[in-house]
Amino acid sequence: MIKRIGLGALLLSFALPALAQWELDTTHSSVYFISVKNAAVAETHHFGGLLGYVGEDGAARVTIDLNSVETAIDVRNGRMREMLFETVDFPTATVTAKIDPAILAEVAKGATITAELPVTLGLHGVEKSLDVALTVFSDGASMRVMTPYPVLIKAEDFGLAPGVEALRAVAGLNSISTAVPVSFSLSFREVE
Repeated sequence: MIKRIGLGALLLSFALPALAQWELDTTHSSVYFISVKNAAVAETHHFGGLLGYVGEDGAARVTIDLNSVETAIDVRNGRMREMLFETVDFPTATVTAKIDPAILAEVAKGATITAELPVTLGLHGVEKSLDVALTVFSDGASMRVMTPYPVLIKAEDFGLAPGVEALRAVAGLNSISTAVPVSFSLSFREVE
């Protein structure tokens, strides 16, 4: 069942009973994206550097170290850092939300909830609000937040289209898609 609620309501439902803070478990969390070149060649990439939390005050934040981009090709990693993300000026991307205390019982008891939730993505100096479908469940000691299907991020929305074009030109490709599917699986553990 998909419910329309705030990200905070969903995430706080885990933390509210004990007013706990939840910290991202980086060893069990991942963010992946797919690039498509020459209209037919799709490749999967990921980021190795993630930090995040859900605080007692209801603030939720995940920070992605864009310098940690991993494409399986060192030269391409460097080009993406320099030409696309411009990490000297924009080293991180952030996903934030303000938590609205609401849904508590079902997820805290181990239920699985899928919901479309508003989040703010800060990337390349631009902030944009996105509605993101998430599946959230808990085993009591930790909670996992996952995308049931990818989130489509458009390069032009974040001033990244010139970087995509620069990558296309330097690699001698006919095209690189400017719309990128992103998926993630985030595991949070309670911090006492």
